Amino acid sequence: MQKPLFFLLVYFFISVTLFAQQEQQDSIVPKPLNEVIVIGKKTKLYQKQNKPLASIDEYLQQSSKVAMIKRGGYAWEPIINSMATERTLITIDGMRIFGACTDKMDPITSYVEVSNLGEATVVSGQQGGCHGATIGGAIDLKKNQSSFLNLGWKADLNTGYETNNNQKIIGTVVNYVDESFYIDTDFMFRKADNYFAGNNEEIPFSQFQKFNISASSGVKLDANKMLKAAVIYDKATDVGYPALTMDVSLAEALISSLSYEYVPVAAAVRSWETKLYYNTVTHVMDDTKRPDVPIHMDMPGWSDTYGMYSKAKGVFGQHNFTADVSSFYNRSIAEMTMYPKDPNENLMFMYTWPDVRTLYCGLFLEDNLVLNTSSNVLFTASIASHSNKVASEFGLESLQIFYPNMDATNNRILGSFSTHYSYNHNGFEYGLGLGYGERAPSVSEGYGFYLFNSFDGYDYIGNPELKNEQSLESSMSLGYSKNKWSSKLSATFFHMSNYIVGAPDTNLIPMTIGANGVKIYTALDYATLFNMDLNLECQISESLKWQGQMVYAYGKDSNNRNLPFISPFSYSSTFNYFKNRVSAALAVVGNSTQSQFSPYYGENKTPDYAILNTFVGYSFYVEKNKWNVRVGVENIFDAYYSTFSSWNNIPSKGRNFVLNLNFGF
Repeated sequence: MQKPLFFLLVYFFISVTLFAQQEQQDSIVPKPLNEVIVIGKKTKLYQKQNKPLASIDEYLQQSSKVAMIKRGGYAWEPIINSMATERTLITIDGMRIFGACTDKMDPITSYVEVSNLGEATVVSGQQGGCHGATIGGAIDLKKNQSSFLNLGWKADLNTGYETNNNQKIIGTVVNYVDESFYIDTDFMFRKADNYFAGNNEEIPFSQFQKFNISASSGVKLDANKMLKAAVIYDKATDVGYPALTMDVSLAEALISSLSYEYVPVAAAVRSWETKLYYNTVTHVMDDTKRPDVPIHMDMPGWSDTYGMYSKAKGVFGQHNFTADVSSFYNRSIAEMTMYPKDPNENLMFMYTWPDVRTLYCGLFLEDNLVLNTSSNVLFTASIASHSNKVASEFGLESLQIFYPNMDATNNRILGSFSTHYSYNHNGFEYGLGLGYGERAPSVSEGYGFYLFNSFDGYDYIGNPELKNEQSLESSMSLGYSKNKWSSKLSATFFHMSNYIVGAPDTNLIPMTIGANGVKIYTALDYATLFNMDLNLECQISESLKWQGQMVYAYGKDSNNRNLPFISPFSYSSTFNYFKNRVSAALAVVGNSTQSQFSPYYGENKTPDYAILNTFVGYSFYVEKNKWNVRVGVENIFDAYYSTFSSWNNIPSKGRNFVLNLNFGF
């Protein structure tokens, strides 16, 4: 607790000193440090996407900071800087949302669609701490939003088909805008059968079906005041997870918000947004369609979150300042009922998440100080209170078997601090950063009760006595762009103290039939993690562009064991062609052999692979209505492969022919 408070006091002292300077009117707006992945159709870039109706997961993979843990053909789990969702933060328009599945089958990205998102902002390390505590970074999924410029009705019809898994896609977007009011609506439906890996190998239990409905509206209360409301309803059924022992019969989410935006006129505070939100998630795991199940289980889970934030942005001389006050209250509960084959035996019931209530209240401050026309320094700091309470008496008594002195409530203080220097002049740029952050254990790490992990084959039990995990980070970037060339090399290093992992306890007997044993969450002294990526781009001609990307990561714990899900050397190379109404792309994507795997954490060696993809598109008008057609082939040579982040080495899709059609008027 002392370190974050010290950092926060230092930050306040620096801020007060700098604000005492005389305001200057010629300040420049500093260049943002985040990475933006364009998704929605509000920009011209949407028309240049090779596969506009790709899943959100496929869009996020464009980032060199993001990889995906794949458990099937649907709902992949994003990892940022080689860290899974316990150590990262994913929000939708700044809203905190928590999945309801103990096996992480329902990441937050699974409850949105390309039709209602405009972009995804990826931020590394402590610069992602605006809406909560994080170690690895954050992704904010931003919804599409109409402006008050293009008045009247606008509509789009989207449809697609993929041959590999017989996936059928259809969606609509209908928007209306007048001078003081807008409403955006959209709908997307996807249905897919089992997919096929290379060599025409069918992957059973990989089917899925889902639909997503979204609506948002805004009303101008005044020239500089606006009231907005938004709602998303997403429902997936009959979802197979071939890498796991169970499937999902229902994954359902309702996400809603109400916000007020105020833009002062000729004031130091440039914008002020206050948002109230509520979301509820229901998730039901199902094994009734699996053959030879030793014992049938029902495993439903629920997550409800009430939250708010109030964010103000301002410019004081050379300071571009952000202050964000946020809070949320979450209820997470999951249960398991076992049905013995002998009807005379009693049912077995337990809480796997014992009705855990989490209350978070935090303050985040950011100051982007412009030093001159070429350089700026970014300061961030946050402090928050984090409280967990086990509301189920039965669940509390279950955990007290292992922790007799455990209290129902656990209170923590979380803090963070970061600073980053950026320089950009005559095409040359570099950046240096330092940061410190803390996180509380997740619900599973703190309070999970016999959670089976099919990756390493162990049952897991939470530990409410865990300390905060702490991270010291450093980062650097070096880039150069001139004429038609650009390049950027980025690297981050994390030293994480009290690193939370599961450790085997040979005195305990597993609950799951066939499990290797029981692990209890504990904290290692430390772990270190290094990530590096290189992005290259060359405008070969007016119509032809080449893009290249290379990524490498390295991670060890304090016992000199490799960390899991660490990317080997991976690469991509893409040629994009745009001229008049025609677009085309040819891309190769691959990984080297994952030689630094971690048997302790359930990994084994993953071979290298390379796949080739190609797409062609054409846009045309029929009576002032625009049509966009995209056709392509993924994995042209039908390679059989799995990636370093494929759960239990589940193979990826083989050859896949894709058709996307968009009609707008």
